[in-house]
Amino acid sequence: MNIALGIEYSGSQYCGWQRQSHSPSVQQNLEEALSQIANHPVSVFCAGRTDTGVHATGQVVNFHLTSERKLKAWYLGANTKLAKDISIVWAKEMPDNFHARHSAFSRRYRYLIQNTQYPTAILAGKVTPYRYPLDASKMHQAAQALLGEQNFASFQASSCQSPTSFRLMQKIAVSRWQDFIIVDIKANAFLHHMVRNIVGCLIEVGSGRKEVDYVALVLEKQDRTQAPMTAKPDGLYLIEVSYPEEYQIPKMPLGPLMLPDVLE
Repeated sequence: MNIALGIEYSGSQYCGWQRQSHSPSVQQNLEEALSQIANHPVSVFCAGRTDTGVHATGQVVNFHLTSERKLKAWYLGANTKLAKDISIVWAKEMPDNFHARHSAFSRRYRYLIQNTQYPTAILAGKVTPYRYPLDASKMHQAAQALLGEQNFASFQASSCQSPTSFRLMQKIAVSRWQDFIIVDIKANAFLHHMVRNIVGCLIEVGSGRKEVDYVALVLEKQDRTQAPMTAKPDGLYLIEVSYPEEYQIPKMPLGPLMLPDVLE
């Protein structure tokens, strides 16, 4: 039996999604909880491996089960075994050919910047504070240079193990909602630190330190050393993974803060 789950989590206390020997991970916590319910060891496959401190409201995983359990055992029973900052939102039996990563055709991330002069307290670790004024309109204009299938080597972390730095950027939008700058990015897949490196460039434009064509110039150089610092992980969320309609994957809230959908 192949089971898919919708997962949300706060990544603040974890070394990222992937299991590590030195620090707690989301994957380890989830697999341990699921193994207790399944009564046998469970290994999960995820749609996107989020980094240290990165959150998710739309993560999708799947695993294979050798014992039978009702679906509610996963979103009711397993949630009692999970840490409070990880939650299973839905569960669905899938055909054997479904794979959370390989069956997906796009991922969508949202980056939140609180653009105020004071640091946030309630949202600490959930948004990235930036105290100087940012021009969302210029950031949006600059971001459009990234659309299409391109070489994103300038936004690729040196530790990235991908065999190619080409990705298909399907949509990217930047907007302001009250004190928040929302950066929404959708692509077929992402390189390690790609979203955070893009946001770092957009902040340079929004702050006025660079012109609108700066992002396009950095992209053309295909050299990570020519781009600015990587933006912090705090404001980054994996919010949606898209699959072929045949799998009928449930829609999850975009979250957090119920901010508007700027890509629609």
